[in-house]
Amino acid sequence: MRPEATQRGVIYLDHAATSWPKPPGVTEAIVQAMQEDAANPGRGSHQMAVRASRIMFEARKALAKLFRIANPNDIAFAMNTTMALNTAIKGLVKPGDHVITTAVEHNSVRRPLEYLKKIANIEVTTMETDEYGKVDIARLEQLIRPHTRVVIVNHSSNLLGSIVPLADIGAVTRKHGVHLLVDAAQSAGLLDIDVEAMGIDLLAFPGHKGLLGPQGTGGLYIHPKVELEPLLHGGTGSQSESLEQPTVRPDRFEAGTQNCPGLAGLKTGVQYVLEQTPKRIYDHEWSLVQYIMEELQTIGGIRILGPASGLPRTGIVSFIVEGIDPAETAFILDQHYQIAVRAGFHCTPLAHGTARTLATGAVRASVGCFTTKNEAEALIMAIGEIKKHYN
Repeated sequence: MRPEATQRGVIYLDHAATSWPKPPGVTEAIVQAMQEDAANPGRGSHQMAVRASRIMFEARKALAKLFRIANPNDIAFAMNTTMALNTAIKGLVKPGDHVITTAVEHNSVRRPLEYLKKIANIEVTTMETDEYGKVDIARLEQLIRPHTRVVIVNHSSNLLGSIVPLADIGAVTRKHGVHLLVDAAQSAGLLDIDVEAMGIDLLAFPGHKGLLGPQGTGGLYIHPKVELEPLLHGGTGSQSESLEQPTVRPDRFEAGTQNCPGLAGLKTGVQYVLEQTPKRIYDHEWSLVQYIMEELQTIGGIRILGPASGLPRTGIVSFIVEGIDPAETAFILDQHYQIAVRAGFHCTPLAHGTARTLATGAVRASVGCFTTKNEAEALIMAIGEIKKHYN
């Protein structure tokens, strides 16, 4: 499955941050859009502008097919998941509202909510999970109040790799008339997502991770019955005579010139995911992380976070090597073994608190659809040598 790419001698195991390399055709699509279709989409009727608009709509159609979205225009493009989450949270939550979230959320959820707590007097309930990221559905239902506006859940933790049962959560939120906002930063392109079947009202996703597109791309699905206030106001190329932001979708949520070349690359990345299927990609990544976990456990003195071996998880293995600071472990892997991982707190102190690693952080190795078993073996060998050296 690996594309032709210049590897520069690096074993790249930081796919949870950004996938690399990209599939064949992604770079070419970006370059072609820059060279041939680099006009302003939606801002003119000449041929180049029309072709640029077509690129954007084709990207929307590919995403709609992947997520089972009936109307592609219910997808608003954003720079990344963070922008999409801010659009959803700040556009939906009103003063005095109650919000439920979980103890494994990313700062892209936590910080906007903290901001709204200060300026809009909202209430936030953080539902505890176990240390493996498991959500108690019965407890969620108990936490819902008459003024609960939205439940926000991370489909898969970027620290633990744990996966929440979206369909079960969606059944609870629909029963109580509460919105469901899903952070799909680690799941889009990897796990099956059906917005209607799962009861998802808002889905925030990145283009540069599991969808295999470039950085600076992503989006937000907004259910047709959900009304949001736009995060940005400005030019859209439509209803320009009005003082107000357009009401038509997706223009209402896409003020300013969009990243058309990036979206050309995203379209190609999504098409690759559709051809391979998320299930095939998931099975490949799951088998690799199971191998890594099992082999790390044979070394001894290593604590692995998240679900146990054999259980569902995304392509993330976070761990701590006993007696070695995670930052030092990552530094040695990079400098001496040319293995790229990420250490620290991964912008999710809530999840680290849940995993009892807030004092130290952790090392996170994350695989992708092009990661090979040889690369997994190189990581295991390196960790074994580092552990032996420090002993």
